[in-house]
Amino acid sequence: MARSADLHVRIDPETKAGAEQLYATFGITITDAIHMFLRQSLLVRGLPFELRQPSYNAETEAAMREALNIMSGKVRAKVYKSVAEMNAAMDADGLE
Repeated sequence: MARSADLHVRIDPETKAGAEQLYATFGITITDAIHMFLRQSLLVRGLPFELRQPSYNAETEAAMREALNIMSGKVRAKVYKSVAEMNAAMDADGLE
């Protein structure tokens, strides 16, 4: 049986550099971290972390609901003739 096998992973350079810096603070390499991830996956028989949808604050969730309602046609999008008109409407609504 082979003592090791190759695993090729494509990842953006910024993520790789950030991970290298992070893992270096623990004294391990990305290879070490991937090995630990895979071993832990086998131990727990799945991903070694919980998968969840991101949570947002109430204001962001309301904005996303509004955007979905506009996209689905349930709500008409507000239309302004100028930036000044939009700013006046935002000021009236207490928005910045």
